[in-house]
Amino acid sequence: MQTIKEITAILAEARDLNDARFDQFADDSRAGVQKAITKRKKEIQAELDEEIRLDEMLRYEKALYQDGVTLIAGIDEVGRGPLAGPVVAAAVILPQNCKIKGLNDSKKIPKKKHQLIYEQVMAEALAVEIGIKDQTVIDQVNIYEATKLAMLDAISQLSPQPQALLIDAMKLDIPIAQQSIIKGDANSLSIAAASIVAKVTRDQMMADYDKEFPGYDFAQNAGYGTKSHLEGLEKLGVSPIHRQTFEPIKSMLNK
Repeated sequence: MQTIKEITAILAEARDLNDARFDQFADDSRAGVQKAITKRKKEIQAELDEEIRLDEMLRYEKALYQDGVTLIAGIDEVGRGPLAGPVVAAAVILPQNCKIKGLNDSKKIPKKKHQLIYEQVMAEALAVEIGIKDQTVIDQVNIYEATKLAMLDAISQLSPQPQALLIDAMKLDIPIAQQSIIKGDANSLSIAAASIVAKVTRDQMMADYDKEFPGYDFAQNAGYGTKSHLEGLEKLGVSPIHRQTFEPIKSMLNK
């Protein structure tokens, strides 16, 4: 009789819920075997569900593929809301029908998986570029305009240049066909790829700033107005990377 360990190894090779190997061991009365069957079936179902999710997130790309457009750049930004640090935009061109397991809106990806999925995007992508506008630009032109400038910088550096853009909830004054998609990072894999690239890039920048300007907890809050950040502001005052047109920094400077 085969051991439970041996049967588990055999079941690991199953790729379909109707695989004959499940029937082969269905009548085995050992609890460990039945547990192994249930576990492997759940794993296969999860893989099928993920394939369906990824396929759904390619629907905007697929519509463009049908028109002969294959160089599609997803555009997204991170950092519009923080009190400190830059806004970072990313532009990513993925290969046609590229699917990266776990890729989603960066806010929906567990923090511990950010770096892994970022590395997968960087390995798979045809082109990746970053645009960064610091707090000085943000204060000069406002966060909305600074975000657009960061996106335009990222796009302008792409090689090859894209034939079409899929952008998260924004329109750009640029002569490239584009679609503005509400919650684009949850609805387009290209935008989701840009989302995670921008997120990991900005988080690393804020971790570096935390070493340069300790006391605000930038490595943990990424510049957002958390309790520890506000306590740091009260104790240390305004740092060089704080946005002077954002509250409560603006009021602190006007005192």
